[in-house]
Amino acid sequence: MSGHSKWATIKHKKAAADAKRGQAFTKMIREITTVARAGGGSIETNAALRTAIERARMINMPQVNVENAIKKGTGELPGIVYEENSFDAYGPAGVAMYITTLTDNKNRTTAELRNILSKKNGSMATPGSTSFLFTKKGFITVEKAKASEDQIMEIALDAGAEDVVSEGELHEITTAISDLPKVKTAIESKGIIVSSAEMTMIPSTYIQVDGANARQVLALMEALEEQEDVQNVYANFDISDEEMAKIAAES
Repeated sequence: MSGHSKWATIKHKKAAADAKRGQAFTKMIREITTVARAGGGSIETNAALRTAIERARMINMPQVNVENAIKKGTGELPGIVYEENSFDAYGPAGVAMYITTLTDNKNRTTAELRNILSKKNGSMATPGSTSFLFTKKGFITVEKAKASEDQIMEIALDAGAEDVVSEGELHEITTAISDLPKVKTAIESKGIIVSSAEMTMIPSTYIQVDGANARQVLALMEALEEQEDVQNVYANFDISDEEMAKIAAES
């Protein structure tokens, strides 16, 4: 299974944990504030804001938090200015990583990422050395219990999706960025609940990892995503279902 797909499944399970919810809210508030500052506070004219708000609703963020984040972005309320930065890195077994952050202190964030990578058998790479391996796409997930594979495939492809894959507990739909809202709306119009809908970065090639390397890659992914300034971590690892079953049995 591809790195993105496997990690999407893992994060889907983690999303229900209360311990992660506060952290998810914090990162979502930063994103909403930043896109509102860049493109304005109206979802009619700011597509990035509309997408961010939809994601906030999926993690059950209170509406007042969303509204305050927008106001901080537009200047109606005082707030911290966050800068978008990206970092290229390598993980165990040469896995390529592309990390995006929102931070008010790039030097602090850079130092903390270097520390995490060093402790978890990874390393920072020169700018551009891994990012070229990833392409920006829309990514939608639907629980298999909500719809059959044939049903999702027919709806999504008819609406313009590029690919539909059923992995683990989820149907995963890949779209062009511009088609993400249209495909999501088509699925929901059939009464099917979408688990997530977001912009992601899909790798052009994958590296198969197993054994200790697989465990180290997953540990590094989790450590990076727990860093408060990190918004997303994309990686090109591939772990078999059999290997994931072994890791799950150990945890």
